[in-house]
Amino acid sequence: MNNIVYIGKNLITFSMHRHSHESWELIYCTGGSGQFVFDDFTMKYNSGDIAIIPPGASHMNNSDEGFTNIHINIKDATFPFRNPIVISDDNDNHILTAFNDAFYYFNSKIHNHQLIIEAFGNLIVNYVIAFQSTKPLRDVVGAIKSNIMQNCTDCDYELDKYLQTIPFSYDYLRKLFKSEVGMTPHNYLVSLRMQMAEKLLCSVGDIEQNVSQIAYVCGFAEPLYFSRVFKKNFGCSPKHYAEKMKEKGK
Repeated sequence: MNNIVYIGKNLITFSMHRHSHESWELIYCTGGSGQFVFDDFTMKYNSGDIAIIPPGASHMNNSDEGFTNIHINIKDATFPFRNPIVISDDNDNHILTAFNDAFYYFNSKIHNHQLIIEAFGNLIVNYVIAFQSTKPLRDVVGAIKSNIMQNCTDCDYELDKYLQTIPFSYDYLRKLFKSEVGMTPHNYLVSLRMQMAEKLLCSVGDIEQNVSQIAYVCGFAEPLYFSRVFKKNFGCSPKHYAEKMKEKGK
């Protein structure tokens, strides 16, 4: 398990053609920035980031400014995930140190150096697992959730524009958010708005006069659109829902 089968370095490079590996590929970006392009999404990285790419994942690496890296191929890695991810090294660069040391011993002629290489394979895989569990991607999801919660009542809030300010691809953020929250960012926004609408509809008096106001308070500029979304989620119009709740309360 966690057997290092190759370690190499790229000097200043601008692109790598599309390819895949039979083993896991771990790429530490030592300089520059760029993006990995997969079949259905793009994953951005910066200096100090480590990309972890599973076996068989077809990808290419592009950079406008050029990048340098250390890349390691590990056979039978014991990662608890199966999708490509990017993590960041800590402030003391522990993962970079492990990469550099592994590169040195992999290319050395020290007697029984394979034993040392095996130890570095286990160390690097465990570093990735530990760092992936806490940083930085879950922080990104937390930031997105916080931004949505703060702006969910704003009719002018544009979630897509906010997501585009984050240095990861839109599709990657969408998949990451869904994997941790259970729904996409847009569905999470709608969910918060519908929860608020349900509570307000159960507390108002004259429904006819208040549906438009409730729609606006819940972040919907158009009452008709609000009614369509509400019916999709609750199976009836806001007015009908409020009337049913009123009957239950009698």
